[in-house]
Amino acid sequence: MSSGTAQEFRFRDIWLVAYGPSIVSAVGHGAIMPVLALRARDLGADVSTAAAIVALTGVGMLLASLPAGALVARIGERRALVATGFVDAAAMAFAALTDTVLGLAFGVLLSGVCWTLFLIARQGFMIDVVPATHRARAMSLLGGSYRVGVLVGPLIGAGLIALTDLTSVFWLGAAMSVLASLLAATMPDLGHEKRAAARASGHLGVWTVIASHRRLLATLGTAVVILGMSRSLRLSLLPLWADHIGLSASTTSLIFAGAAALDVAFMWPGGWLMDTRGRMVVAVPVVLSMAVACLLLPLATSAWSVALVMALIACGNGLGSGIVMTLGADAAPEEGRPQFLGAWRLCGDIGNTGGPLLVSAIAATAPLATACLIVGGLGLAGAGWVGFWTRRVDRARLALSRPSP
Repeated sequence: MSSGTAQEFRFRDIWLVAYGPSIVSAVGHGAIMPVLALRARDLGADVSTAAAIVALTGVGMLLASLPAGALVARIGERRALVATGFVDAAAMAFAALTDTVLGLAFGVLLSGVCWTLFLIARQGFMIDVVPATHRARAMSLLGGSYRVGVLVGPLIGAGLIALTDLTSVFWLGAAMSVLASLLAATMPDLGHEKRAAARASGHLGVWTVIASHRRLLATLGTAVVILGMSRSLRLSLLPLWADHIGLSASTTSLIFAGAAALDVAFMWPGGWLMDTRGRMVVAVPVVLSMAVACLLLPLATSAWSVALVMALIACGNGLGSGIVMTLGADAAPEEGRPQFLGAWRLCGDIGNTGGPLLVSAIAATAPLATACLIVGGLGLAGAGWVGFWTRRVDRARLALSRPSP
């Protein structure tokens, strides 16, 4: 299997090996995340410790980004995906069996490490197998496959918990990770010749690749940090505001479920727009939708008004499904690509982690409404930066697509 030409390429030819592992793995992760804090509480953790354990997934992803890129460069995407699935299954099984908070923390951290390795390997495979003309749609579907899994996972998990107990969702996660490994094993190993050549000449070091592309990472990479921060804010700011105005947990969950459906609905249009109209027309609305929503949030005093603000965020977030992976694929060099993608993943993870931390820091010293306005103002400025650098990406792509005179 290879990418072939744009005319020959069909998504249905690659859907199982390209998206199957992502969907089933996301089902497992989606089932676990809503009950992770409850599992920690059952083991004796206090509220702050339980929250810290939930955050360890992101910490594991952040710590593993650069080493994961180096590992994929050496063993290839297929082996990385197969191995990662089995290690992730072991981590989830350990989390189900442990009777200590420390043991649970270790399992969650290891699962986060596995997840970032999984994402980098999936992205690398998609770059190889999909022609550049269909790249954004492919990456949007890849991001969307995770969203579908996260929608389905909690529903299955809720049924299992009703029939058995809380630990059953961790066993579900372990089973899904094993299934993801088995599906990944059917993938073609497209990069073996490049790896053989790299072994003969010596693999590039991660820091060597970063140094070679430091300007790109400092400019377009910063835009990716802003994108990551914008998309992560909905998970911290919206629940806090809903609680602030007195909405119940069930109402907040219902609002998030409706937003998730909108998110999935805008996934394919976003990919089509990126492929046909450029990256900027999607990247800027992702940041702008969050910025405008933050500015409007202090005016939202009812469930309906909060739902409308959340819908605005969901439309932007859905359009941007796969935007970070698409920009990374556009920017990735031929030589040292996995190492570069590890650094690119780190930029995204910094943004994903930094958004909630920014809200926490501002909210600690100012009213929540003020925090909304400050974050919204920063988002407007960030949209300008994102627009400037993604426009340069579009110009470079346009120049490459023009026939030589």
